[in-house]
Amino acid sequence: MAVWGIGVSVYFVAVIFRTSLGVAGLDAADRFHVNASALSTFSILQLLVYAGMQIPVGLLVDRLGTKKVLAIGVVLFTAGQLGFAFSPSYGTALASRALLGCGDAMTFISVLRLGSRWFPARRGPMVAQLAGLVGMAGNLVSTLVLARLLHGVGWTAAFAGSALAGVVVLVLLLLFLKDHPEGHEPEPFPHRGAAYVRRQIAASWREPGTRLGLWVHFTTQFPAMVFLLLWGLPFLVEAQGLTRATAGELLTLVVLCNMVVGLVYGQIVARHHEARLPLALGTVGTTAVMWAAMLAWPGDRAPMWLLVVVCAVLGACGPASMLGFDFARPANPPERQGTASGITNMGGFVASMTTLFAIGVLLDATGDDYTIAFSFVFVLQALGVSQILRLRSRAARRERERLVASRVETVHVPA
Repeated sequence: MAVWGIGVSVYFVAVIFRTSLGVAGLDAADRFHVNASALSTFSILQLLVYAGMQIPVGLLVDRLGTKKVLAIGVVLFTAGQLGFAFSPSYGTALASRALLGCGDAMTFISVLRLGSRWFPARRGPMVAQLAGLVGMAGNLVSTLVLARLLHGVGWTAAFAGSALAGVVVLVLLLLFLKDHPEGHEPEPFPHRGAAYVRRQIAASWREPGTRLGLWVHFTTQFPAMVFLLLWGLPFLVEAQGLTRATAGELLTLVVLCNMVVGLVYGQIVARHHEARLPLALGTVGTTAVMWAAMLAWPGDRAPMWLLVVVCAVLGACGPASMLGFDFARPANPPERQGTASGITNMGGFVASMTTLFAIGVLLDATGDDYTIAFSFVFVLQALGVSQILRLRSRAARRERERLVASRVETVHVPA
């Protein structure tokens, strides 16, 4: 548990750095003199690098192990955060966020792999939700602590000071982290260059469970990610007329609800595996209804109670996205877990990146009409749900076949 805790602490710091722009969006616009589209490019580039790195990182984790990949990730995202603190121009700030995204991309898949090595398979759903919960705690620190530091000590001191957390977790990782318990080394698996890479990706992709996991992650995660990562604070302040303090409290509510719902979803799926898809689709449907109610409310501004409900519902998006890994995990053998997780993890970040860009463009094109810009969310939700419904039967059938085959093998194992 202690070893896994070190790995999760790396992910915790990575999420603080990833979401730090969410509380600094308006400050960044002023500091670098950019409009909405250029501001969204920060997060888009960061997520583009993150999403593009998922399959390579999965392959690296399968080949090099967790400790080496996490160490590389910490060095990169710490350097990115430090570079962002001292960036004198928009271009150097963009490069720093790209570096941060590259390091961040190496954390979550590594933590999932670490959990699969240190915990029994039946605890996989709960372990994944706990990892997501710790990540949300990092988001909470960003929302509460970094926001206050930013407006207390200034841009450079706040971002440079936060980078020290990366140094701390790097030291802990190098001293204490182990890839697996003593005596439980994985069986050696041949790695043969490009042929190995192609085999890993192709075999993972052929599994309907991997593709279903990707689309579940795609459809559930992005509304909350977009809201927390960049556009939530400007929307609440500029479109809803709230103060920064009140808007920050609503963003905090999203994070707190995420942590609570993560525990609930983890317990439900651990006890009732068949609840995965109803929970995912229920979260998407509820999010769409409340998002529509917020945008379509008569008058210029939605009432506070509705904004509170919307933020509470958005808190379920992160835990629902974790369910995607519960489809990919049983569909792939241990030697493909990193690759399959990388494919799955691409989903939500591709959707988030697309939506971040679309909202920025639509805001500039419509004179900051958030109703039109935020309606883009429904486009990707419809796409994702259609793919989930298309793949669910095939994935369920394949999972049942694997379960029957594993039972037969267990029966025929000699005493």
